Amino acid sequence: MRSGRGVKVARTAVAAGAVPGWPVAGGGGLQRSKLAANTRPHMIANRRVCISIAQCLEDRLAYGIARVICLEVIMLDIRRKTGAFTPPLTSRERFVRTMHYQQVDYISHLEFGYWDELKEDWMQQGHLPQSMRQADGSIPDHLVEQYFGCEQLAGVGARIGAQPLRANVIITETADRRIFRDGLGVLSEVQTAGTHTIPHFLEFPIRDRATWQAFRDEFLDPAHPSRVLGETELQHMEDLARTSEQPVQVWIGSFIGFIRDWCGFEQLALLSMDDPDLVEEMVEHLVNMSVTLTEQVLERCPADLGAGWEDICFNSGPILSPRFFAERITPHVARVTRMLRQHGVDVIYTDCDGNILTLIPQWLSIGQNAVFPLEVNPGNDPVALKREYGRDLLIRGGFNKFALHEGREGVLKELKRIEPAVLEGGFIPGVDHRCPGEVPWDTYCYYIWTKCHMLGWPEAVIREFPAFRDWRP
Repeated sequence: MRSGRGVKVARTAVAAGAVPGWPVAGGGGLQRSKLAANTRPHMIANRRVCISIAQCLEDRLAYGIARVICLEVIMLDIRRKTGAFTPPLTSRERFVRTMHYQQVDYISHLEFGYWDELKEDWMQQGHLPQSMRQADGSIPDHLVEQYFGCEQLAGVGARIGAQPLRANVIITETADRRIFRDGLGVLSEVQTAGTHTIPHFLEFPIRDRATWQAFRDEFLDPAHPSRVLGETELQHMEDLARTSEQPVQVWIGSFIGFIRDWCGFEQLALLSMDDPDLVEEMVEHLVNMSVTLTEQVLERCPADLGAGWEDICFNSGPILSPRFFAERITPHVARVTRMLRQHGVDVIYTDCDGNILTLIPQWLSIGQNAVFPLEVNPGNDPVALKREYGRDLLIRGGFNKFALHEGREGVLKELKRIEPAVLEGGFIPGVDHRCPGEVPWDTYCYYIWTKCHMLGWPEAVIREFPAFRDWRP
């Protein structure tokens, strides 16, 4: 009886239009998919209304049936092009509302840059304008992103990290190799000809407690004059933070990734066993510096999200054990997230590659509620994570970069795979790291075109992206 009652109430609410349909950050469909061919997708509230009704009846069967009914309603509205939309939003408003499961005109369109080799190939093929090339020969990521209509983030922040730096010193150099000691004392060998690769690290400045103390005193003094933000600089940041139409992120630094760079991967792993107190001391020092310096910025600059960086995971998990994180790292980092929330910043992410599954619960426990870029190949799945953590977890990224090497069919398959997570909200899909080399221009254009339709962007707006002036789907 209760199951029948739940379904009846759900169907009645939708059919009668008792609750207006409006776009929310959890809902949508693939514009080019077979289900919604040649229509404009949008996000409606009816689905959540039906599910809420069934949940109130505390009936699992009714809940499940109502969920199916509401997904059907979404697709019907997509085909009919019906539904009420919010007025146009700024990029900042759109991002904040997306990350808070609020109504939006369409979901944010963000990407994460490109390999240098790919940008060079696209420019040589005539797809990117020569005007993008800078005086130093580089092609900035943000210019390519804007060519594809991507929204951008604005940033404020203190001078966190190691400084002031020494001058680089070249030790030896050949036609294709260079060995040098950088401004922090890291000895590296780099390839100078052909494809750019990750340096081969030969020696790191922190090896034990004595070298840590020397490094700390030289590079990590929070009161060093080089860290002081002048009034002109602070005023500029404040003006940006208060007037920007782009989402404003405040940089909070790194609490174990920096240490990995200064110790080396192997040495950090060994130190966590041989001298765990030393590792914890380094973490605590970085946290103290971040809290002290970042709070000075936030007292004047309102921000929408806190942005950190770690990169301390590989394909099978983190460098250090989850237990070590729980006992020695997370309790200290919690001070940073508390400080951010005291200043109204409640979207807090860390940029971490690799398999992050065992760290997500710890991050969530201290209010670090967003992940980026969520690399898929190591085992992270945005659909599974949204199913497990629901609205507690916010995601940016999560589109498997390797699908871009499988042509249009591979792109569409991957977008369909992650679409359920987009429907749930709190998820801004994008390539799960920098777009790799050898991705065909047509494939990437198709990816942006189809993704933006999935996110609800009007086709008239998408067609105005500069990249699409001479490209057709």
